[in-house]
Amino acid sequence: MKRKVTKAIFPVAGLGTRFLPATKSVPKEIMTLVDRPLIQYAIDEARAAGIKEFIFVTARGKSALEDYFDCAPQLEAELRKKGKTDLLKILKATNMDSGAIAYIRQQKAMGLGHAVWCARRLIGNEPFAVILPDDVIAAERSCLQQMVDAYQETGGNMVAAMEVPADKTNAYGVLDVDQDMGQMVSVKGMVEKPDPDTAPSNLAVIGRYILTPRVMQNINRSKQGAGGEIQLTDAIAQEIENGGGVYGFRFKGQRYDCGSKAGFLQATVAFGLAREDLRGEFSEYLRELMCHAKAAE
Repeated sequence: MKRKVTKAIFPVAGLGTRFLPATKSVPKEIMTLVDRPLIQYAIDEARAAGIKEFIFVTARGKSALEDYFDCAPQLEAELRKKGKTDLLKILKATNMDSGAIAYIRQQKAMGLGHAVWCARRLIGNEPFAVILPDDVIAAERSCLQQMVDAYQETGGNMVAAMEVPADKTNAYGVLDVDQDMGQMVSVKGMVEKPDPDTAPSNLAVIGRYILTPRVMQNINRSKQGAGGEIQLTDAIAQEIENGGGVYGFRFKGQRYDCGSKAGFLQATVAFGLAREDLRGEFSEYLRELMCHAKAAE
């Protein structure tokens, strides 16, 4: 029987330079999408998939991220005093049990593979998930939950995948597909940020992974790859040579790249319109905005 996936790594050590000056003092992962920070969406997705242990790979300047998941007794007492039970319930949902979260420092920015490797001692000999909070995925059933269910059938290593425009492959890790089985593909190779002219497909890796502990050993032996960094893609691709199964999973849902300003704005509009308490007023505003824009043309 395959072991359950109960641990997840959240690489959150990046400086978030694309969002300066906001990220000068606020970690990018705390920036709010409507009224929840990016990291809360990632945590909620992991919880829905049965994750019990949350491992954050952080860096200097991320203390606000750690504080976010802690209790806030003074704020809770104030809300209780004013009878704001709904807000109190929302606030308590952000708290994490003692011992559920571990924080590991990545002292040098050496790439995603290195960030994952920093958590190796907490992973031990268990399969684990990796969630990149920049990728926010709106789905009826959480993306990681879909993957965990599929993993029970396949085992091995699994990456979330989606088709991207052919001219955008140089922004992603791209799969070299061996067999296309519809929602699932078996993989015979992975290339990090290939030139569109040489990309093996347009099926790109998105920021959700379920990996075997052997990937950690591969990272330990990895040399610097694309961009002079230690790439997670290279360590997963090594599993193909080792005879371990690697699969791409076409998830059902809409992915937003909240690591870019345009993607963050798109996600804000989409999630705002999805909220019953905001939809009416917000959609009316957007209609008026579009009318003004057309009139000005």
